[in-house]
Amino acid sequence: MTALEPGLKATRRPLARKVIVADDDAFQRAYISALVRQLGYEPIEAEDGLRAYELVGATDAPLLICDLDMPGLDGSQLARKLRDTVSDRYVHILMVTGRDQRGERETALESGVDDFMAKPLDMASLTARVRSVSRLLEHEQLLAERNAAISRAKERIEDDIRAAASAQRRLLPQPHVTMRDCAFHSTFAPSNILSGDMFAFYELTADLTAFYAIDVAGHGVHAALLSVALGHLLTAEHMRKHVVGLDGSLNPARLVQALNRRFFDPDGDEYFTMFCGVLDRSDNQLHYCQAGYPSPTLLDADGNCRAIGGGGFPVALVEEMEFANSRIDFGPGQSLVLVSDGAHEAENPAGEPFDEDRVIATIRDQAGRPAQIPENLAAALKIWCRGKALDDDLSVLVCERRNHK
Repeated sequence: MTALEPGLKATRRPLARKVIVADDDAFQRAYISALVRQLGYEPIEAEDGLRAYELVGATDAPLLICDLDMPGLDGSQLARKLRDTVSDRYVHILMVTGRDQRGERETALESGVDDFMAKPLDMASLTARVRSVSRLLEHEQLLAERNAAISRAKERIEDDIRAAASAQRRLLPQPHVTMRDCAFHSTFAPSNILSGDMFAFYELTADLTAFYAIDVAGHGVHAALLSVALGHLLTAEHMRKHVVGLDGSLNPARLVQALNRRFFDPDGDEYFTMFCGVLDRSDNQLHYCQAGYPSPTLLDADGNCRAIGGGGFPVALVEEMEFANSRIDFGPGQSLVLVSDGAHEAENPAGEPFDEDRVIATIRDQAGRPAQIPENLAAALKIWCRGKALDDDLSVLVCERRNHK
């Protein structure tokens, strides 16, 4: 390969070294080609504008040197046609004009010409222009390589996120599970690939069934990591250890208190809301602690609904926070429905939220059919949002009490 003119820097990977030289004057075309060849480039000659246009499409030449006055397509027409049709790469256009053609240069610039060289063309003028284009080409190549590396990294990250989402879903229970005289029904619809919602249920003893629902504040990877950590931590054994006292007393607030101590970070901003319930089937009493999670809905077979709980304070937001226990009757024929705030805050195109009243009304419509509540609520939200994805994660967990043990 011919040595580069001093000052023309070699790149990490060879750039395309071809230059299309378009001029209807054979002598001028040969002269420019000779200069281009001395600069280490391979000239490809075109006798008119149409041939030059064909060669741009047939080669990877990044540089076109053309005369203003040519048959078929003049320099300005050629530039405009290239700018209108070549989209896979940028072709740098240097135009050779006479010193008396200054008025035509404005038209050429509007057509897409990058720079001009005056006749008679000399080596110094061409060298300066080619050096400038060479630097641009090196920069374009560097950007292309970096963008390719970013795209590959993005693909790997997306693959990892999808794998994490799959692992997260495997932590969730099946949509319909029966445990003695309790049946659990659920649905899960993340607003993104990953979710900050988590829920589960366990049989602690022959008479005790525990369940919880968690909504981590925020979205994305950080929220998902915390929800997965909680999902791994909150096993049946862990809940039994913290909820059931040595004397058999039930204290779900003690579990929430332990989570608050464990996950509070004075330098962080992560927190979560939670509802934790323990059903004692021996006396049909539900002991629960509500920590900022939306109030569940208690539904009976006749369609009577009421929200339970008073809200409470989120977990891991304040270090020395006290959490309280509550208790309600929860007997056969009743269902308790836990719905994350992704439902309440879902907005229609007019910006109106679905709100608690609509959540309760949708639940009431399924009186006597608790197994259908999760999917029915998800369908109602899809209609409300006109098919637009929810802005927040949706999880619905129904605990249905049945009439047999």
